[in-house]
Amino acid sequence: MSLSAFFYAMTARPKALVQAAMLACALSAAPMIATAQTLPPCGGDTVCKLGNRSYNILMPDDWDGVTPLPVMMHFHAFLRRGRTVIHHPRIGSETKPRGVMLVAPSAQHRAWRFWQDDPADIAFADAVLADVAKRYPVDQSQIYISGFSFGAAMAWRYACARGDRIAGLMTMSGTIKQASTCANPPRQVRHVHGLNDLWMSLPRGPEHDTTNVVALWRKAFRCGKGRLDGALTLAPGVEFAHFTWDNCAGDRSVTLDIHTGGHFIPTGWLGYQLDGLMPKTPG
Repeated sequence: MSLSAFFYAMTARPKALVQAAMLACALSAAPMIATAQTLPPCGGDTVCKLGNRSYNILMPDDWDGVTPLPVMMHFHAFLRRGRTVIHHPRIGSETKPRGVMLVAPSAQHRAWRFWQDDPADIAFADAVLADVAKRYPVDQSQIYISGFSFGAAMAWRYACARGDRIAGLMTMSGTIKQASTCANPPRQVRHVHGLNDLWMSLPRGPEHDTTNVVALWRKAFRCGKGRLDGALTLAPGVEFAHFTWDNCAGDRSVTLDIHTGGHFIPTGWLGYQLDGLMPKTPG
């Protein structure tokens, strides 16, 4: 609306003044309408489209619609999809009551490309987080990454590339090669693996050292000697040998839980790790 038109409206009849005001409102609202049209609603089983790719979102319980949300981005296992993640009883059930938004990207052809140092899926994961931040207020200081099986390996690869953006990494039953370089590691790493995992077997070190499974992180963090903190019990029938390295450079830390089972997500493990990584609410 030009300046001359504005002054004309101010001196015109009341009807003209109302019409001018309506025009001004319509012009100011146009960019908002255009933005909404480019971001159609999504969530739950309705995928969020991102080019020819997609991801799913599971919102937390009792969100007020305003407070910035912590985010946990989870990479699914081989042949799964983001929809599998949000319905998984050991993933979504852990984020919802903790006020954490679960973001579950879907791999092309249902398989992550994590074998090389700079896979295209890193750029896709970046785009997913950027798209989520356009849709919802996100607490950028609380971006957590998790993954299971091949998804855990993808999570390791992503964390090595974007560690400065990540508040914590939580992975289950999957790794990349321990000799891999990690130029930009995260601050906190939590990993769990079964001794009898037949799908992605535990990468043991010399003399069958089971702690070799996190050797990459211990080297990247310049950790000292670790310690066995005893058995961690989260669910009946599954016990863990719980190892801790909290003497690493830059206040970084690594924990490792080894159990006698196979290839699965232990009940309660993700929630336990989120409780330990997330900032404590003043009591």
